[in-house]
Amino acid sequence: MESQIAPSWPPERLDVRAFARASAQLQGEAPLADWERLVEESQAGLQPPAVRWSAQGETRAQTGGPDQVWLHLQVSAALPQVCQRCLSPALIPVEVDSSFRFVPDEATAMALDDEAQEDLLVLSRDFNLLELVEDELILAMPLVPLHDTCPAPLPMSAADPQFETATEQRPHPFAALAGWKVPKSS
Repeated sequence: MESQIAPSWPPERLDVRAFARASAQLQGEAPLADWERLVEESQAGLQPPAVRWSAQGETRAQTGGPDQVWLHLQVSAALPQVCQRCLSPALIPVEVDSSFRFVPDEATAMALDDEAQEDLLVLSRDFNLLELVEDELILAMPLVPLHDTCPAPLPMSAADPQFETATEQRPHPFAALAGWKVPKSS
């Protein structure tokens, strides 16, 4: 009797069609230092937890054509950024929950892109899932990172007491003109 060995699914060279047909799942975890482009987008100063990801393959029957190949991706990370409110380091949580439909070639992707609500990717036998994870995290990063609550209270006043005092002590520039006024004759 011949034993069947389950295929291994290397995330750096994933055969997407076979992965989807098997309804396979992958998951992983890696420190932020392993994600070169994410490191470039992040700020030093805080020790972030690892990037966690999981992927699920699926095929969907399509009338009058071959089955559609789908990949569902979930990613979570806390990325070190600078809070734009208080300008101190902050670990900003970033979550991704996306589904991708794979099409045979780039021309098909371009033709269907305008009408498709889902993200379209080109089918590959050596698809780099880890690059997709990194791309999706970069796209999900907030444009303006902020703490939920900043660690120190922020000054909410734009007034400067020293400026106000200096302004009060200085005579009005046109005060001397008041003495030049000619009284009106009645």
